Amino acid sequence: MRRRALLLIGVILAASGCARVVPPPATTPPAPHPTPAPAPTPTPQPTPAPGLPPPPTTFANALAAGVQAGPPLRLTPEQATHAYTAFRLSCPSVTMRPDVSGLTQAADWREVCAGPALTDPAAMARFFERNFETVVVGDGAAFATGYYEPEIRGCRTPQPGCTVPIYRRPPDLRESNPQTGARGRGRVDQSGNFVPYYDRAAIENGALAGRGLELAYAADATDLFFLHVQGSGRVRFSDGSVMRIGYASQNGRQYVAIGRLLRTRGLVPPPVTMQKIREWIAADPARGALLMQENPSYIFFREITGPGPLGALNVPVTPFGTVAADPKFIPLGAPVMLFGMDNPRADGLWIAQDIGGAITGPNRVDTFWGGGEEAAMIAGAMASRGRAVLLLPRGALARIRSRGQSNGQNNGTPAQR
Repeated sequence: MRRRALLLIGVILAASGCARVVPPPATTPPAPHPTPAPAPTPTPQPTPAPGLPPPPTTFANALAAGVQAGPPLRLTPEQATHAYTAFRLSCPSVTMRPDVSGLTQAADWREVCAGPALTDPAAMARFFERNFETVVVGDGAAFATGYYEPEIRGCRTPQPGCTVPIYRRPPDLRESNPQTGARGRGRVDQSGNFVPYYDRAAIENGALAGRGLELAYAADATDLFFLHVQGSGRVRFSDGSVMRIGYASQNGRQYVAIGRLLRTRGLVPPPVTMQKIREWIAADPARGALLMQENPSYIFFREITGPGPLGALNVPVTPFGTVAADPKFIPLGAPVMLFGMDNPRADGLWIAQDIGGAITGPNRVDTFWGGGEEAAMIAGAMASRGRAVLLLPRGALARIRSRGQSNGQNNGTPAQR
């Protein structure tokens, strides 16, 4: 669902009002032994978000942040079930794609993916314990938010009370400067100059109107805004039919969390949740519309047929089993064990199957909770800190050490964000 440059950000990013990143490690303490925890259990009562995520990291990838051996892995069958399902779905992709974190090679994954599919939860737990070793990236301090698949009311053609466009990717949106080749989204203006693409305010004020880019229309602008935050969702029409839409692209503008704006301006007291943001916007729709336009990022969608929502590996994401992560620090397809989280719903084994523009840095994840009101409540309140260990195919850590890359020696010039 984020699959996508920004797609897929969890509601809590808007709710907690912050760019969601973790800090660079200072010294690397030994990681505690992960205590087995039951699989997350959904509940309709949200847990208050404990505050803002840490400041951005400047490490280029996991090797630059430093990698060390983690504790022995012990899983319960309950912990393994959702993760195993998600992992098997990822296998066709992870065995073919390059790993920009520098931690693994495609051959590592081919070996662990080669076995027959399992159906017994106890065997699934043994599969992870036997085929993977744990490593700690950076200081191992984890920060988890949440995302879900929203459903909004809409129409296929504009009607009274249903006029907010849901746009496809515009053909003039470019991924790089055609003159210099420099990466970065934008457009070529009438003078032939490469300029930033239209921001949210310009698009909502008609910059793309009349170009036939409307995929459908939303009945409520606020609902569509939060669907943008999630990166994908479903549109239910008045005849009962449903269109599933997924991330197609993003306008290249930086995401600004409106929850942070409300909090820093003293307009909403902490903890700032999605529900509080919605209430503030509903109380003053005119100011609410202007507030949403202060987030210049804008998502373009495509219709998805078949199972979904789809993650960055182009496979369906799994409720209670998928996390979005930064591929520079957590290889897509890799299992991640969260433990000691201050919101225990985040504890457990997850699979990195997705990405998000605001999900950056080591041990920074966005947990996926499925669809519906209960999922929205959990995701909207998720902002949890604790510990993370990464599971790599056995032998990967020895190869990293043999190259002298396990403690950040090969960091080069830190990436600037």
